[in-house]
Amino acid sequence: MKKFSVVIAGGGSTFTPGIVLMLLEHLDRFPIRQIKFYDNLEERQEKVAQACEILLKERAPEISFLATTDPETAFQDVDFVMAHIRVGLYAMREKDEKIPLKYGVVGQETCGPGGIAYGMRSIGGVLELVDYMEKYSPDAWMLNYSNPAAIVAEATRKLRPDAKIINICDMPVGIEERMAQAIGLASRKELVVRYYGLNHFGWWTDIRDKAGNDLLPQIQAHVAKYGYSLPEEIEASQHADASWMHTFAKAKEVYEVDPSTLPNTYLKYYFFPQDEVAHTNPSFTRANEVMAGREKHVFGECQRIVENQTATDTTLEVDEHASYIVDLARAIAYNTQERMLLIVPNEGAIVNFDEQAMVEVPCIVGSNGAEPITQGKIPRFQKGLMEQQVAVEKLVVEAWAEGSYQKLWQALILSKVVPNARVAKELLDELIEANQAFWPELH
Repeated sequence: MKKFSVVIAGGGSTFTPGIVLMLLEHLDRFPIRQIKFYDNLEERQEKVAQACEILLKERAPEISFLATTDPETAFQDVDFVMAHIRVGLYAMREKDEKIPLKYGVVGQETCGPGGIAYGMRSIGGVLELVDYMEKYSPDAWMLNYSNPAAIVAEATRKLRPDAKIINICDMPVGIEERMAQAIGLASRKELVVRYYGLNHFGWWTDIRDKAGNDLLPQIQAHVAKYGYSLPEEIEASQHADASWMHTFAKAKEVYEVDPSTLPNTYLKYYFFPQDEVAHTNPSFTRANEVMAGREKHVFGECQRIVENQTATDTTLEVDEHASYIVDLARAIAYNTQERMLLIVPNEGAIVNFDEQAMVEVPCIVGSNGAEPITQGKIPRFQKGLMEQQVAVEKLVVEAWAEGSYQKLWQALILSKVVPNARVAKELLDELIEANQAFWPELH
C-alpha cells in the first residue's frame, strides 16, 4: 500500500501538533512515510517542530520528519500540502479585531473589515504556496484551510485557475458534530446533508441519516431552544472559550430569521452586528483569548516536551474534528467518492446564482478533485445576502491584484457590517497604516 508524503505549511501554528496527532490516529486509513513542516518563521516553527519530532519518534518512528524554511526542501517529493497559514500571526489578528471596534463596527477575523484586512494579507501567502507546490511537486494536491477561506478561494480561482487546490473549512464540520450530539448520534458521519452558501455564510436545508430518515425537524427543535449549545454546556461552560459559548447560544436568534433551514453560526455577525459590537470587550478580543489560552498552552507544552525529551504524558490533544482533512486526502488518494462540504466554483451548483462565485456546497470527492452536487434554486433572501457578500470578496481580490484603493474602499462600503462610506474610508486608511508590511501598495 502506498505511503504518502505530506507537508504542513504553517508548521509553527498552534494547530499543528493537534493535526500531527490526528494524522497518527488515522495511519491505518491514510499511511504516511514522511511529514514535513514548512514555515517562513524559523523560531516559531522550531518550538513546535522539536516537540513533534519527539512525539513522532515515540509513536511512529518509521515516519521520517523534517522542519524547514526552505521551499524547495519542503515542497519536493510531496503528495499533499496541508496549508493553514496565518500571515501576520495573532498580533495582526488583534488589529483586525480592534481597529473596526473603534468605529463601532464588528471586529472579527473573517467577517467585515477584519476579514478583508486578513484576506489582503493571506492572498499573497497562499498563492506563494501554490507556486512552490506546482514547481517542486506538480502532481501534489493542496488542501487549503487557511482563513479567510472565501477570499483565499476566490483568489486561487481567479489568479491560479488550474491549480490542484481544494479549499475547505472546519466550521460546518464542528456545527454538524454538535447537531449529531444534540440528537444523540455518535458522529456527524451519520448525517447526510444538503447545504448551500459561501464560506461562513450558509444554510443547511436537509439533514438525513444513512437510512434516509429526516432529522432536520429534530435538530431544528433543539436549535429553537438552545441554539447549537449542548444542554450540559449551558450548565457548565468550562470546556469552551467564552466567545464560542456565546456564538453557539446566539444561533437560536440567527435560526429565527429563516426557521425552514439551519444557519451557519457566522451569520450572527451580519444579522446582529450591533449586538456583537456591544458584546465584545474592545481591549480583550478573541485574539487575546487565543493568545492567553491556546497559544500559551501549546507553546508551553511543546517547551516541556523538549525539556523532558519525551511526550509520553503530553497534554497536547488530537484535533479530532480536523479528521476531515484525512477524509479529504483519502478521497483524493483512493478515489473514495466521499461526500464532503467544500468551497468550489459555483458553475451551476446553485442554479440562480453567479457561475463565477466560490460557493460552499456538498461535493463528491475523488482522484479528479471535487464534483459539486447541485442544490437547485435558492430563495431571494439568501440570494440577496450572498450576492452582496460575493461582491465584497471579488472586489477584495481585484483590489489586491490591481493595487486598487478604490476597489478596496468599495468592498468595505458593500460589507453588510459597515454603516456608511465615510466610516469605510476611515477604516480603510487605518487598516492600510496597520498592514504596511503585508499588503500590496494601493493607489
